[in-house]
Amino acid sequence: MTALSKYDRLEASGLWRGSDDDQRRDVIVSFGDATLIIKSTKDQPISHWSLAAFARANPGKFPAIFHPEGDNSETLEIPENETEMIEALEQLRTLIARRRPKPGRLRGWTLVSIIGVILALGVFWLPSAMRNYAMRVVPEIKRQEIGLALLSELSVITGKTCRSALADPALDKVSQRLLGAEDRIKVMPSGLNSTLSLPGGYILVSHTIAEDFEDPDVLSGFVLSEKLRMQQASPLDGVLRHAGIKGTFQLLTTGELPTSRLASYAKHLVMMAPAPVEIDALIDQFRSANIRATPFAYALDITGETTLALLEADTLRTTPSEPTLADGDWIRLQGICGG
Repeated sequence: MTALSKYDRLEASGLWRGSDDDQRRDVIVSFGDATLIIKSTKDQPISHWSLAAFARANPGKFPAIFHPEGDNSETLEIPENETEMIEALEQLRTLIARRRPKPGRLRGWTLVSIIGVILALGVFWLPSAMRNYAMRVVPEIKRQEIGLALLSELSVITGKTCRSALADPALDKVSQRLLGAEDRIKVMPSGLNSTLSLPGGYILVSHTIAEDFEDPDVLSGFVLSEKLRMQQASPLDGVLRHAGIKGTFQLLTTGELPTSRLASYAKHLVMMAPAPVEIDALIDQFRSANIRATPFAYALDITGETTLALLEADTLRTTPSEPTLADGDWIRLQGICGG
């Protein structure tokens, strides 16, 4: 949503720089639903900033210089004559600051005391000790909240998750069968090459995995692979490593992670290649789910040379087995992104 509705159609010219080493370039700035959109003079989007996480580097001075929170290497200069845009950005910053939660003193001091005990035991100075402590005490419902908050930041980059009244029930069937709960698999319309896992048990899948293959067991193979990565390395651990001591401390004391760190981690996630999985463990995943590995093996390598172990271990290859989805459900799921 746009926090300042009267500025929905507002545009302004400015100078944008992607990093300290880049040259500044002329851009057009406008408001999106949840982002500040920065376009080239040819109307091509080149950057999106979260409306909830940007700052001004030179209050009261001109040209007004803004940057994403936590990253002052990317800057946007708005000239003094663009008064209405500068005013809108300043009002938005004030509004967001007022809406941020302010935990009560008693709650804060109680949680700080808990951290003090950890300090007294001599483990606070180790980043891994604080991270491991957070991993033990953060409940599942909070992990799901973090996962959905991270999904929201990712949606700025990838677009919102694909939804369809016809396809959603089919996707829930896959989620229930492979992950034991509905609404844990999200199909992303762009910006994702394969799969990602988020805290709370959410797995994000590129739309191409559903659209480009004729067999639903291929989708199952990608989901099972990501499920295995999630078991081998908790997605919450990755979030906390990126948040650092300061972000982890904020989670323990306020129950929230810094929005700027989540936004930064979202950019990091979409750049990451999926970690390799241990082949024997993946074979066990297929067997436990009673799903053929052969379609997935050929999807990874059409020759089968690099996935021979999966092919040879697939005991369901020549025997009848229940597919992940019936043909009708699979056809509906393939169109979940409107393709």
